[in-house]
Amino acid sequence: MAISTEPSPAPPLPRKRAKQSTGRAGDKVFLGLSRGSGILLLVIMASIAAFLTYRSVLAISKDDTSFLTTFDWDPAAAKPTFGIAVLLFGTVVSSVIAMVIAVPVAVGIALFISHYAPRRLATPVAYVVDLLAAVPSIIYGIWGALFLVPYLEGTNLWLDRYMGWTYIFDKTEVGVARSIFTVGVLLAIMILPIITSVSREVFLQVPRINEEAALALGATRWEVIRLSVLPFGRSGVISASMLGLGRALGETMAVATVLSPSFLISGHVLDAGGGTFAQNIAAKFDEANQLGRDALIASGLVLFILTLLVNGAARMIIARRKEYSGANA
Repeated sequence: MAISTEPSPAPPLPRKRAKQSTGRAGDKVFLGLSRGSGILLLVIMASIAAFLTYRSVLAISKDDTSFLTTFDWDPAAAKPTFGIAVLLFGTVVSSVIAMVIAVPVAVGIALFISHYAPRRLATPVAYVVDLLAAVPSIIYGIWGALFLVPYLEGTNLWLDRYMGWTYIFDKTEVGVARSIFTVGVLLAIMILPIITSVSREVFLQVPRINEEAALALGATRWEVIRLSVLPFGRSGVISASMLGLGRALGETMAVATVLSPSFLISGHVLDAGGGTFAQNIAAKFDEANQLGRDALIASGLVLFILTLLVNGAARMIIARRKEYSGANA
């Protein structure tokens, strides 16, 4: 019996083609949903900007003074006056104080969890840090008013005694610590979990081979972190810091609970007084008339623009340092 050496015919492929067509249809659906989500986000942002701009123009057109440089806020007066000079100063200064305090501490905690602490300790510490990020801002505000303000007075006196020569920490008034500095400390505590969590995840993504190569060359643990971990995670730390700064700029209830507001600009951050955009909106929105609400919305537009500028600057910094973004790892 002759044995046929011809290859058997290939089986039909209708099912594979069906799977391929189904996969392509799924890709198209996913692409459409992703594109639609991006367009929807842009539409929402544009709508918010248009609404804020329209209401701001209505208020600024009735202002008899300069909106950017006026220190007073009295839209209900016979001659309406309202300005954002004090609010802009207080918002920026308190946020800068918060960033100066929070970023180094957050990076240190993230490095401790990711590279120093044993796993049995790192896991609960990371859990506690993530849990702090979920605490409502009003809880921080109550804690700040009842605990931080009374106990921070000693710190203020110490700063006045040893750092008063800097003018910034020169305390010229006697009273409780309801100042911009107290607000900055409270904001630093609030944004600390966010910066720590994001920085920790970035540091854990460092390629293991980079660290092992540095150890093989005789580097110490700190040298490994300085040469391998920090350069790789630099853009991630910047992004985490910008997330924290965004919360610090727009924080409302905690600041309103702690700060003793006044429309005076003072370079002495330990003196009571000052104000922020969010705190002023929360405190005066209910009692304001129509013009007053439009004026508050105008200040909200300035905060909106300030936040966009901060995030845009962060994106530019990250784009200029793509070699540290981890994309080529």
